[in-house]
Amino acid sequence: MPRIRVGVLPSTSFVAGTLAVPKYSDAEKTQFATDRETGAKLFTVTLFLMEEDRAEAMKVTVPETGLPNGLKPGVPVIPVELFATPWARIFNGSLSDGIAYRADRLDLVGGSAPATETA
Repeated sequence: MPRIRVGVLPSTSFVAGTLAVPKYSDAEKTQFATDRETGAKLFTVTLFLMEEDRAEAMKVTVPETGLPNGLKPGVPVIPVELFATPWARIFNGSLSDGIAYRADRLDLVGGSAPATETA
């Protein structure tokens, strides 16, 4: 699947909308989903993207190693290495499609957790 780097405007901001929720690889929720390369457990966080005159809720998958201390609803964050992957599947004859978002980590904006800047 093609991964597409998500570009954001300098004025774009993100706010955490939910706590991090574990992601599971099975419908019964008995197996944690893990990163294929590192083996880290994966979590989903709903972020609110605010850009000029629009706002959008987006679910972003983040490895456990990329979740900062102090992450909670209402906290401004910066998703680092944010990518989008389009997906589609047919289930019971109906097409479902969407975009899966993935970030390497979330940094708190001016927060107490250490954050590394990449230039």
